[in-house]
Amino acid sequence: MPEYFIGIDGGGTSCRAAVAKADGAIIGMAKSGSSNILTDMDGALTSIIDASRGAFAAAGLDPDTHMSAHALLGLAGSNVEGVTEKLLTRLPFRRSEVVTDGVIALQGAFGHDDGAIAILGTGTAYLCRRGAQLRTFGGWGFIVADQGSGARLGNALLQECLLVSDGIRQGSDLTEHVLKEFGDEPSRIVAFARYATPSDFGRYAPKIFDAANANDPIGVKLLQAGAAAIDETLEAVVRAGCGSICLLGGLAPHYPQWLSDAHRARLVAPRADALHGAVALAVSRFAHEVAP
Repeated sequence: MPEYFIGIDGGGTSCRAAVAKADGAIIGMAKSGSSNILTDMDGALTSIIDASRGAFAAAGLDPDTHMSAHALLGLAGSNVEGVTEKLLTRLPFRRSEVVTDGVIALQGAFGHDDGAIAILGTGTAYLCRRGAQLRTFGGWGFIVADQGSGARLGNALLQECLLVSDGIRQGSDLTEHVLKEFGDEPSRIVAFARYATPSDFGRYAPKIFDAANANDPIGVKLLQAGAAAIDETLEAVVRAGCGSICLLGGLAPHYPQWLSDAHRARLVAPRADALHGAVALAVSRFAHEVAP
């Protein structure tokens, strides 16, 4: 029976799976729901299995064959102590390894070469590889980190709206628009923020970029602050010896013009996406163990 290798790219929004043979060529792909192992272990496990079965079905194979495959899973939240260990005991695959979603993104972007990635989306995280050394920066989540992220930008915008509503700061078209969304009732903003997730805050990020590009003063101020935080981390990445940088994530296309000239000059396009990186790592980690 042929050996199969599964790559998993799992995050809070969706879970993608791809199956390949030993040569690394992908023969089937599928997508399922959220796979945030930190907030919903059971739901994440269901999504991982559904996506894996779907990938095998897309390849024209028996979906149950996924249980005999070797899997490399790149999952958001796997850097939190104890979470990965719990998941590994429940995975159905023949062999499994779990890494962070940043590791598979780095592999997709640079292959086995040196380089760095900045994942700029609802959250932020940075990885730098130089030879055998892998360093991470950030990625600690919205409550204590994620500077420059969509969630942080959205949170900062709502703070500005409250300051404008109280007459402490001058407003703009951007804050006027958001305040109207809440019926010009600041208490509604507070009620929203009390239970808001990072994704809830992050949905305001596109409004901020649109406003800043139209020279809205508050939009510009918020993006300048976000870009400054990203530039600061990129300086640390460069000091670690990584001169080539890929920007990844939903905000990656929008941030370059706001970054410093020095960092814009270091930006390169990724070779492939995170899912392809997960497959490549699955083959490289497990193929030697199943070779005849």
